[in-house]
Amino acid sequence: MESYYLDWANLLLRWAHVITAIAWIGSSFYFVFLDSSLTPPEDDDLKKQGVSGELWAVHGGGFYHPVKFAVRPPQLPKHLHWFYWESYSTWLTGFSLFTVSYLWSAGTYLIDKSKLDWAPWQAITVALAFLVVFWLLYDLICRVFGQRKHGDAIVGALVLLLVCVASWLACHWFAGRAAFLLMGAMLATSMSANVAHWIIPGQRKVVAAIKAGDPVDPIHGIRGKQRSVHNTYFTLPVLFAMLSGHYSFTYTHPQNWLVLIAMMLAGAAIRQFFVLRHGYKLGRNRHPWPYALLGGVLIAALVVWLAPRSAPVVTENATNSVAIEAGNTQAGGQISYAILQPILAQRCYLCHGAQVQMKNVRLDSPAGVKQHAQGIYQQAVVTKIMPMTNTTGISEAERQVIKQWFETGARVD
Repeated sequence: MESYYLDWANLLLRWAHVITAIAWIGSSFYFVFLDSSLTPPEDDDLKKQGVSGELWAVHGGGFYHPVKFAVRPPQLPKHLHWFYWESYSTWLTGFSLFTVSYLWSAGTYLIDKSKLDWAPWQAITVALAFLVVFWLLYDLICRVFGQRKHGDAIVGALVLLLVCVASWLACHWFAGRAAFLLMGAMLATSMSANVAHWIIPGQRKVVAAIKAGDPVDPIHGIRGKQRSVHNTYFTLPVLFAMLSGHYSFTYTHPQNWLVLIAMMLAGAAIRQFFVLRHGYKLGRNRHPWPYALLGGVLIAALVVWLAPRSAPVVTENATNSVAIEAGNTQAGGQISYAILQPILAQRCYLCHGAQVQMKNVRLDSPAGVKQHAQGIYQQAVVTKIMPMTNTTGISEAERQVIKQWFETGARVD
């Protein structure tokens, strides 16, 4: 029953996380677009009020005319909308989902004993340390170099280096799928921390100064804008890391840390293209096509690099317990249940046998195998998610046998 309730918790948290993430990312993308698309006001009254930019837009049958006061408006409105619960809700649901999906069963989902054979509490501690230590180092970089000459370039280079080191460590310490998700959670934690520790506190200080009639220090707006821009560049890398768990060819590659870095860099470059494109339309920037090209080239290179090679020969004798020879296949290339069963016994019964039935799946009988044939093929061949973290050491040749068995009729008689 525990597995059943965990599945419900996973489903509901994932649903809530996607909803809140859409709200946060949507508002973030909109305000980046708005800042890049503002034009100097033409109306003299707006100029007198201190408006630094305006935008006319049409949507949903109506016209909108947002304006921006760079430092302070003449007076505060009665109702001022704040954007922060989208961020906090996204992080809270995401961390809860990470806890239910990975930390709760760290021995199964977080640990790959072929990389590091450590206790679950050790893996959990180090995983949580990734979230905290990255934020502290990233924040230190921004504090030290953010306001210097060429500060944005220096911060960008150092943060990229920090991400590369973290990716290498995560992929060498944790199971591949968990490592990718952990990197996404790490960046997302820094995004939400930017909101909680810099953007919102700075805005509160500005509002308090206006209410008190004191001069407004523009540094709060500058710092808030800097962290907001960082967040928008983190967004696409985070989304890739979160989605990659459904595509095993990324995180199971021997150099999966390079795959992760390349895709994150491609995402940041593509985001840069869209950020600068709004300003290009107004004649402020050169056409940002090189960034889109960089992102496209990186992705294309990965497509070629990760392309599957020719299928391995269907033979396995490495463990002296499973022997599969080409001559054992039936006419027409069919794989019999007699050949398939030893593979399932050695690689699958541990979690789907008489003693344990994870996800209520049992594979130690022909009837059970027939019932879950599609799932076996999907999980062991297509996504290669199972066995989880390859705990039982299934080989590519054995996956090929399962593939051939399923594609030639999945017979169990």
